[in-house]
Amino acid sequence: MKTFCGRANPTTGAMEWLEEDENYDYHQEIARSRYADMLHDKDRNVKYYQGICAAVSRVKERGEKAIVLDIGTGTGLLSMMAASAGADFCYAVEVFKPMANAAVKIVEKNGFREKIKVINKHSTEVTVGQDGDMQCRANILVTELFDTELIGEGALPTYEHAHKYLVQEGCEAVPHRATVYVQLVESKRMWSWNKLFPVHVETEDGEKTIVSPSAMENCPGVPSVCDIQLNQMPSSDFTILSDVATMFSVDFSNPVRSASTSYRVQLEPVKSGKAQIVLSWWDIDMDPWGTINCTMAPYWVKSTSASQWRDHWMQCVYFLPNEEPVVQGEEVSLIACRDEYSVWYKLQKAREEENKAAVCIESPVCRCQAHLLWNRPRFGQLNDQNRTRQYIKSLMKVLTKDSVCLCISDGSLLPLLAHCLGAKQVHTLFQFFKANHLEDKIKIIEACPELLTSSHLEDKKISVLVGEPFFTTSLLPWHNLYFWYARTAVASHLTSSVTVLPQSASLHMMIVEFQDLWRIRSPCGTCEGFDVRTMDDMIKNSLNFRESKEAEPHPLWEYPCKSLSDPQEVLTFDFRDTVPEHSLSTEGSVKLLQKGKSHGAVLWMEYHLAAGISVTTGLMQIANEKGNCEWNPHCKQAVYFFSSVLESETRSDLPSAVTYAINFNTKTGEIAMDFKL
Repeated sequence: MKTFCGRANPTTGAMEWLEEDENYDYHQEIARSRYADMLHDKDRNVKYYQGICAAVSRVKERGEKAIVLDIGTGTGLLSMMAASAGADFCYAVEVFKPMANAAVKIVEKNGFREKIKVINKHSTEVTVGQDGDMQCRANILVTELFDTELIGEGALPTYEHAHKYLVQEGCEAVPHRATVYVQLVESKRMWSWNKLFPVHVETEDGEKTIVSPSAMENCPGVPSVCDIQLNQMPSSDFTILSDVATMFSVDFSNPVRSASTSYRVQLEPVKSGKAQIVLSWWDIDMDPWGTINCTMAPYWVKSTSASQWRDHWMQCVYFLPNEEPVVQGEEVSLIACRDEYSVWYKLQKAREEENKAAVCIESPVCRCQAHLLWNRPRFGQLNDQNRTRQYIKSLMKVLTKDSVCLCISDGSLLPLLAHCLGAKQVHTLFQFFKANHLEDKIKIIEACPELLTSSHLEDKKISVLVGEPFFTTSLLPWHNLYFWYARTAVASHLTSSVTVLPQSASLHMMIVEFQDLWRIRSPCGTCEGFDVRTMDDMIKNSLNFRESKEAEPHPLWEYPCKSLSDPQEVLTFDFRDTVPEHSLSTEGSVKLLQKGKSHGAVLWMEYHLAAGISVTTGLMQIANEKGNCEWNPHCKQAVYFFSSVLESETRSDLPSAVTYAINFNTKTGEIAMDFKL
């Protein structure tokens, strides 16, 4: 049996369905999972263990048998904790079959076969009774069903069902409760991920301003949370407008309701400013008294010494529908609305209080399409004034009053910039902003590059071909090389002296040591005294299926690392020529200049717009002599983890160089790579 997977084709820019091995989906699920990250989360594991021991003790003290239901058991870790704490029996529920099979092996290996039954079902399908999956209802409910938003993985309906059908009334629950916290802030940086700012262009005729369409300006956006590592956001990038407030709590030991509802909290601004962003995080109390607490609070709320790195739970950034001015000392109401899976916020002033009944239960819907087409980093990229300035400088160098311009990039400012800077005619192949009353000045051609005809271009030849390049289907940095394929497809429509901007691109690479990101790929061995090597082997096997030979995208501004080598240019792509028939390949070695663990190579693209003007999608600078790196915050960089991370090798000798072989297959648009320490 084969499986079909959707994947962007870097040579056509289109999504295609590829036939894959029947095990592909399963291997992807395991390889891309965060199981290793969770098993490395010492704080989480210790707190769960303490909470489970305490719950088992309370039940035993009442003279009852301790019967545990563990929903979403994964490796079986929490059930093994319960069994070793003295639970009489555990029902461990896991819907993902390969994971359930692994849990069975791990449970057996650790000697708990008689105490733990793994049930490979969704918890809502589990039956109770003489012939059921469970002999009786449980009196201890243990779960780890949370994501960064707390409820995004369906925790509420799962708890609701469990209380109705699977656990006793008055059961013990670990965690006992979750509490969601909020803080109101003003932040130009974060707001730039949600709205498009005006762009000012200096021209021969004076300053011109490009503004976003009113539909985008007034759009409430989408309810999807922006989850990030807030601990990497410098305090200079936001202004705190309120103290931290408790938004709502969920008591998991009592029946839970998943139906849509809203919560209201009064905030007294500690500073005047523009309320734009709600920052949010949660904590969980493992016991009824809150003495065993696991928190996601960011660095300015708790001391960093107590902070545990984790990638499976981060912090939330929510965008208010519009920025609201707030005045220090003048109370406002923050309203949180939620459905089963997501939360969204709105702010109410005191004068709107009378209308308390009209609370926002309706989830926000994007009306401008931009929030559906672009992710948050893309908004940030379009709002990056330094980047835009480089494109303006380059266009000023190449445009004349006779220029016939064609833009190939998704949702780009370039057609607007080219028009403002005096191009005679501007055509664009992909969507752009219908604003600034330029609909008649900029012609949108609804055809892919391969199907472009002379009549589309009004029988004119293109003298300036421009691209950022940016395409929404691109996952890895080099996928935007689709611009080169598009340039090749339109070659017959270009003048013989055509200017292509960018004129070329280069692939760059650097060897790094990660502060924490390596954990997502590193084997765990034992976790709180339990042998989980079966899980390590399973992840390694799935990575070896394909993933370990591939780079993966990560926004490295969120994941600190230090450079162990100088950055190195490894391949160049000349857009002034068409894509060659033959592959482009290179091999060589990178000298390691700093001591440290070589966790992997980071790769990124640089685009050379015009003579002396470039933009990077990767390294901005190496900040200090320790090698700490500053990365472009609007792009994901490609990370290739070395096998030493997967093997958990401890080398006595530090390698002095890394050899590499990199091949760009011009037929597929993909890059294959291999590294050896």
